[in-house]
Amino acid sequence: MVSEQVYWLWYPGDFEIHQGMLQNFTREERGFDWPAYWYMDDCHRNVSFKKTYELTAPTTFKVHAKGQGYVLVNEHKAPFETEITLQPGTTTIEVFVGHPSGLPCVYIDSDVIKTTADWQASNFLETHPVGFSARYTQLLQDPNQVYYQHQQYQPAVVEVVNGGVLYDFKRAINGVVQVRLTDIAAVTLCYGESKTEALDVEMCYYKQEAVTETTPVRKRAFRYLFVPNVMPEQVAITADHEYFAYPKRAQFNSDDQLMNRIWQVSETTFKLCSNLFFTDGIKRDRWIWSGDAYQCYLINQYLMFDEDINRRTLLALRGQNDLKQHLNTIVDYSLLWLIGVENHYIMSADRDFVASIYGKMESMMGLFETQIDQNGFVYGREKDWIFIDWSEFDHQGPLGAEQILLWKAYEAMIICGEAIGVDVSAYRARQATLKTAIMHYFWSDKQHAFIDSYESGREHVTRHVNIFAILFDFVDVKTQRQLAKTVLLNDAITQITTPYFKFFEADALCKVGFLDQVYGIIRDYWGGMLEHDAVTFWEEYNPADQGAEHYAMYGDPYGKSLCHAWGASPIYLLGRYFMGLRPTKPGYATFELAPQLDYFKQLDCHLPVKDGEVQLKVANGQLTVSANRDGGTIILNGQATQMKQNEVYQFDLKANA
Repeated sequence: MVSEQVYWLWYPGDFEIHQGMLQNFTREERGFDWPAYWYMDDCHRNVSFKKTYELTAPTTFKVHAKGQGYVLVNEHKAPFETEITLQPGTTTIEVFVGHPSGLPCVYIDSDVIKTTADWQASNFLETHPVGFSARYTQLLQDPNQVYYQHQQYQPAVVEVVNGGVLYDFKRAINGVVQVRLTDIAAVTLCYGESKTEALDVEMCYYKQEAVTETTPVRKRAFRYLFVPNVMPEQVAITADHEYFAYPKRAQFNSDDQLMNRIWQVSETTFKLCSNLFFTDGIKRDRWIWSGDAYQCYLINQYLMFDEDINRRTLLALRGQNDLKQHLNTIVDYSLLWLIGVENHYIMSADRDFVASIYGKMESMMGLFETQIDQNGFVYGREKDWIFIDWSEFDHQGPLGAEQILLWKAYEAMIICGEAIGVDVSAYRARQATLKTAIMHYFWSDKQHAFIDSYESGREHVTRHVNIFAILFDFVDVKTQRQLAKTVLLNDAITQITTPYFKFFEADALCKVGFLDQVYGIIRDYWGGMLEHDAVTFWEEYNPADQGAEHYAMYGDPYGKSLCHAWGASPIYLLGRYFMGLRPTKPGYATFELAPQLDYFKQLDCHLPVKDGEVQLKVANGQLTVSANRDGGTIILNGQATQMKQNEVYQFDLKANA
């Protein structure tokens, strides 16, 4: 039975594509705007919406739309915003909407005629089920606008310094500053994620001069605000913080107080970077990056379990079906997009979404087919970026890490295709052929590892290709552990320096059982940032840096983001490996809890699953586990216990020590 919930309707994917385009125009740098430097799609400008009703009695309705157009009822035209009367019988309603500068959308909420999710939308080339969102269900809303929650904050600390006033909000703000002035006409606002940045009047990343009480002030991210050449009684500052409210689905408390604090700051960091889409940072870089988003899908699964933000981000990144360029210009980011769709399906079992986007997955794979050599290896073309990471790879010829990603992308096509009944035999054959070629050309018996590239003959080994081989089960468990020892735990292999790929490395180490090392890394790396008074986690942290060096990146003294989405990765690592929670069938139809409890004498952890949550408690040598849905299995000391909904299971940890 179709839900009677009324929505604003649009052509599927258009809302996300349009708002994603606008999001990628929000970046500001040192007084100028910086639109994203890749090709960006926008929504269709002219669409139609259609539904047929079988009416048993007369009824009336009125069409509301954003854009211009008309209503067609049984071949009779009528304008928007006028009452239309229908007689009993078969009635087809079609609404034509054009919007030259925004998203065409439609809304009807009458006694019988309603814009529900079972309408069809057409761009006059293809017809599909409509797009809609639970965030847009009211007539007074406009899907061309994004609606944020607002919270007013006053500075926590006001300090006279350097002939001006420094305001510390003791938290990250992402919003608009409001000023009230006394005996002064205008002020300069110097923003900073750090105190050092805010006080640097010449070089702070964001600065606005000649600000009066009525000057429009742009939305910016900061913790500190410095107003030079004033006294405290002359200026009153309020910050209007904008955010998206996501339900609290997870919590973590243990006897390790540092780890508790790391979880809390990770949660704050991640939610700040989770608005309409996953963006990697709130200050400097507000673009939507596919590689960053891929990691966000994993963190989201263990914190918010919000399926909508996954879908919105995937749709915004992909754009319209006619693909002209790799996502963010990066070949591996296109591959991670495909793998991200698979991860979303395993998390959610959302076959409808997979069915709606599978055509775009196929056209993405079609792009790869234009840049595959005789061995089945993907290579970069002019204007393509083979990125993987900031590292010294042997780039002579195809790159090994890229081929493992391609192999995994074929698997994503297979899993998602099978979920919706599509023939995937061609992808299965390509995957098998590719694996044979990778093992022949990229596996080195001499190095006992995968190499970057084979054409040079150098047999150069970096961590990246070997990490992907572990993470994506390209090799068996025995070989995975071998790679961990010969590469990941080998100090002779060049270390990874970016937090982006440290995420993958920690994931791989946990996967093969080296939890001690990762637990220590979490405490040292993220704990190190907390020692520097971090209220959110940074894009990068180097313990050897001193003073202002901590804030420099990309050749800019304050170019580093101090609130970066991948900084929240401890949530994923703790939930996935230390709590041991993972789905074993899509949508958690079955799932596994294999907690590693040597690290906690006391623990109270709640983690989300599809349509429910699991709870783990440790106290007085007892483990207590429960879940409010069926399908779970507890794995403890090699023993499996099947769980039933809402039943409580207790285990004596002392007896099993």
